Amino acid sequence: MQGDRSKAYKEAGVDIDAATDLVKSIKKMAQATFTKGVITDIGGFGGLFKPDVSGMQEPVLVAGADGVGTKLKLAFAFDRHDTIGVDLVAMSVNDILVQGAKPLFFLDYFACGKLEQGTAKQVVSGVAAGCRESECALLGGETAEMPGFYADGEYDLSGFCVGLVDNADIVDGSSIRVGDAVIGLASSGLHSNGYSLVRKLLDKSGLGPDDTFPGTRKKVSTVLLEPTRIYAKAVRSIRRDLEIKGMVHVTGGGFYENIPRVLPRGVSARLRFGSWDMPPVFDWLKEQGGLSWEEMLQIFNCGLGYLMVVRPELVEDVIGRLEGTGCPAFHVGTIERAEKGQERVLVDFPEGC
Repeated sequence: MQGDRSKAYKEAGVDIDAATDLVKSIKKMAQATFTKGVITDIGGFGGLFKPDVSGMQEPVLVAGADGVGTKLKLAFAFDRHDTIGVDLVAMSVNDILVQGAKPLFFLDYFACGKLEQGTAKQVVSGVAAGCRESECALLGGETAEMPGFYADGEYDLSGFCVGLVDNADIVDGSSIRVGDAVIGLASSGLHSNGYSLVRKLLDKSGLGPDDTFPGTRKKVSTVLLEPTRIYAKAVRSIRRDLEIKGMVHVTGGGFYENIPRVLPRGVSARLRFGSWDMPPVFDWLKEQGGLSWEEMLQIFNCGLGYLMVVRPELVEDVIGRLEGTGCPAFHVGTIERAEKGQERVLVDFPEGC
């Protein structure tokens, strides 16, 4: 009997039967994300995917891997796990979008000390939702139950995404020139960065998960676990027939670390602080932590989760199209010549800011 065969392992803390039941229960979630390239079902040793390379001269695979970081700690504390999977997908998908890739498939890794099927299902439902939004197949993954490795009620989460782009269509920032415009795409909130500081400031504030977050009508738990915005639809809308010279996913390191990654030598990006909408969570963090806006821009996305560099004559068209996809967008800056020794990212702050 299967129960007898797995008895010893179960007594050691690993429930094989529970893991098998979980795979069965999440199969429908994964199948709802399948695109025509998927040629295997969930449960095999590996996922098979046949990409459509018709019309491409030199197909190039683009891959990205990431986790959710210490945002997971708030999911544990608030006992809310339905959005954290969206964050996981977003972090990798947004990274490969920057280079012009179309997401093809995603795989996740879920590890815990004791498998709680209800929690795991919530997490995977978020992963599946993120994949559907990205038009990316959830091709498979791994669930690892490791007794004694994680604290009760805690788990780790990571994943990776593979995409495809024609070599001639790779976006690498090399064509960026002086005078080009920087378009900022609104974030949904904190996304998945800076949470070590966020948790410290939350503890200091004394706010609880069900309290109203300052400046909003939402609960603290809702604001701080707001899932990362996925920019796949927005990028597709522009790339369809307009040139994007460079793109930036604003993650760890904020503006000052991420923008230079796409700038060619000899140019800097000058941003106009205040030219975009700032969600209340960032004002609260600044005040609660006694931070300057320079420090905030080094740590957080401050309301802009993604940037595009385009020719100046395209600004109005690009912003209109982005807002048509449901993503608010703003003309936030300009590319200028970099003086010797000058920082690659310059921010003009209003007087008294």
